[in-house]
Amino acid sequence: MNNYDIPAGFRFSGVASGIKKSGKLDLGLIVSDQPAACAGVFTRNQVVAAPLLLTKPRVAKGKCQAILVNSGNANACTGSAGLEIAEASLNLLSRELQVPGNLISVASTGVIGEQLPFEPFIAGIPQLVKKMSVDQFSIVAEAMMTTDAFSKVASATEGGEQNYKILGLAKGAGMIHPNMATMLGFILTDAQVNPELLKSMLQQAVGKSFNSITVDGDTSTNDMVLLLANGAADSAMIEPDTHEAEIFSQHLDRVLLDLAKMIVRDGEGATKLVQVRVVGAESEESARIAARSVATSALVKTAFFGEDANWGRIIAAVGYSGIDIDPDRIDISFNQVPVAINGLAVGGEQEAKATKVLQLDEFVVTINLHQGSAESSYYTSDLSYEYIKINADYRT
Repeated sequence: MNNYDIPAGFRFSGVASGIKKSGKLDLGLIVSDQPAACAGVFTRNQVVAAPLLLTKPRVAKGKCQAILVNSGNANACTGSAGLEIAEASLNLLSRELQVPGNLISVASTGVIGEQLPFEPFIAGIPQLVKKMSVDQFSIVAEAMMTTDAFSKVASATEGGEQNYKILGLAKGAGMIHPNMATMLGFILTDAQVNPELLKSMLQQAVGKSFNSITVDGDTSTNDMVLLLANGAADSAMIEPDTHEAEIFSQHLDRVLLDLAKMIVRDGEGATKLVQVRVVGAESEESARIAARSVATSALVKTAFFGEDANWGRIIAAVGYSGIDIDPDRIDISFNQVPVAINGLAVGGEQEAKATKVLQLDEFVVTINLHQGSAESSYYTSDLSYEYIKINADYRT
């Protein structure tokens, strides 16, 4: 089992409340011993689940002390009844914890369009509060899972005078695509961070991680990432435009990217994790657009599954991405093996080497546009028969 760095001043718990018919863990709780500075990033889907309607305005005020999360039911497209259930669960937790309701965030994930019963919360919330412990974070990560094959946890530590820790929990395997994917992410730190800086660093970190991954091109209704900083490490405030801010940002980026890669690696039916890296672009934005076009192409993703070094599908996806290119200048390689130079095939021997690269569980596709010095990456999975099976049977 991995050893993770647990920030001070947080407690966790998880129970099987009966929301999932399987009897698996489905209700999780994260509590800070004191109100924490908080920032959030949320789905851009115009169909928004009830928990987000409650959580988003609370997070906008910049403080949070507790997060209640359930899996097995998204509480989305459930109308006023769903909103009432979300509010009732929040109020019940507020009473049990003796924490003001405006400091509690709620999150749900699972099937859309089914009413979320309240009875599991009546039974589960008192158990959650009673069982809280500093070392139960992995239980929360498990309680968040839906079609996930494994729970997702990452951490980082900064020593020296700052001496803080960052812990990240996430779920996600299907409906993965910006902005954002069908995912939940809760990032916790005992550092003391300027609230405005916290917001900007989270936005940047999400842009380079959770908003740079795709599994199937679908964006869900419940997606959120919350970052809580409770200051329990008792270190100096991290302020904008300082060396300390740069170091914290690097740690945050790494934790989120580690979690994002886990989500792609756990993509429904996925057998491969692929980094699509576009270099030599005129701007970072154009590189990102091209990388996204390749990473989301069903033809490219099925070629990855078939371990077919079909670079023609890749250059075609760059061509229809919408950016200006010169196809006669494009180079494409799998890891360090070139398959196209100046838009032309390099021959069967190199393609055979590239095919061996595609047999790996993880590899990099590099596309050089030879137009400038900017670059960007997207992370994607292959598209397999198993993806169809999982999603065809999702509700049954």
